Amino acid sequence: MKRLFGTDGVRGIANVDLTAQKAFAMGQAAALVLTGALRHKPVIYIGKDTRISGDMLEAALTAGITSAGADVLLAGVIPTPAAAILTRERADAGIVVSASHNPYEDNGIKIFDNNGAKLSDALEDEIETLLRADMPLKTHSAIGRVRQDKSAAERYIDFLLACNTPDLSRLRVVVDCANGAASVTAKKLFSMLNAKDLRVIHNVPNGLNINDRCGSTYLESLRETVADGGYDIGIAFDGDADRCLCVDHTGKVVDGDRIMAACATRERERGYLPHDAFVCTPMTNLGLHVWARRNGLRTVTVSSVGDRYVLEEMQRGGYALGGEQSGHIIFLRHSAAGDGQLTALKLLSVMAETGQSLAGLAEDVPQYPQVLLNVAVDPESRQAVMSHPAVLESVRRAEDALGEDGRILLRLSGTEALVRVMVEGRDGDEVGRFAEEIAACVMRSSQPAGESGH
Repeated sequence: MKRLFGTDGVRGIANVDLTAQKAFAMGQAAALVLTGALRHKPVIYIGKDTRISGDMLEAALTAGITSAGADVLLAGVIPTPAAAILTRERADAGIVVSASHNPYEDNGIKIFDNNGAKLSDALEDEIETLLRADMPLKTHSAIGRVRQDKSAAERYIDFLLACNTPDLSRLRVVVDCANGAASVTAKKLFSMLNAKDLRVIHNVPNGLNINDRCGSTYLESLRETVADGGYDIGIAFDGDADRCLCVDHTGKVVDGDRIMAACATRERERGYLPHDAFVCTPMTNLGLHVWARRNGLRTVTVSSVGDRYVLEEMQRGGYALGGEQSGHIIFLRHSAAGDGQLTALKLLSVMAETGQSLAGLAEDVPQYPQVLLNVAVDPESRQAVMSHPAVLESVRRAEDALGEDGRILLRLSGTEALVRVMVEGRDGDEVGRFAEEIAACVMRSSQPAGESGH
């Protein structure tokens, strides 16, 4: 049976893959698994992003949770990392209704434990097992109640300011909220930092425009705004604001790798980088590893892509900083969640305190040419494609040609029916050619017999 949970919770098209009935059952199961051993009446915190389906799924989850005997504390629209922080402070578990960077028709359910961390595979498996069983319903006074957390956004902003309050009086800043959850916090947060000039864009959500030609997955609008307006930095969040990408004053993109490099240097200077190391994923550009070695730092690479695996390694090895090229960055001294707005504050602090431009901070980190292609495949056959002889041979030939100065990564998307093909090396033309060849081979190999090539 196909696993329900992906790399970032449960995700799919609302009312197709992710129905109210499924959300109801997940609410029940999560309440039973995460709070079953408690001696008090459990409280589960729920936040959501701005998608039109958020209200429906929030209501279904609430009904499921209260029917299982737990109380619900509703935060409304808040960033995912805010829900993680407030869960840690105010509840026994937390849930966010969000599909992150996906289009509005998708939605998802992310679950946190009482420390504000994403669940382990084992806990997710327990919840899945319960979904296939008859779950007990409470009656009489044992039924849960629902309350509203009306101060969620303000409490989260206070938390962020307690972590970092950079003086932005010499900086001109643009913030792109992706018409998502950052729309309720970012303008107020950054307005409190005395910026020389602050412009906030894509912060008028209507339920349908989240991530629509804006935010961290579509940086063109931000790049133009920064370059045309003479701003020092542009900051882009995704729909639930758990990640952050930036552009410098010329409009050039600065990804999570280079943001991590800037922050790692400053965190080490402050004594907040244990083992002089930080954690990254297989998607991390080879250039970041080269930069780290040059600067006396160590990179620790996890075997799987996803910020939850980064967190697990950070906790296991005692590391304080880790993240992904896509902009999920965790500062474990403050939170167990990837947090786009916290990342932005950390980076702005580096700029403000050193007087360096973002371009200057980023230029020291070499960036090997890297091509990432997403190949749509049949959901039922995508696992078999990964071990198909033709695909394996295509990868082997490319690896032999690239040698030690390159690498290839094939992985299944944890949220969509895609195979992601990543090729990296010193020669951009060569990298692009191999990526196209492998992607074409993946596509051919995923088609039913008799259809390849027609």
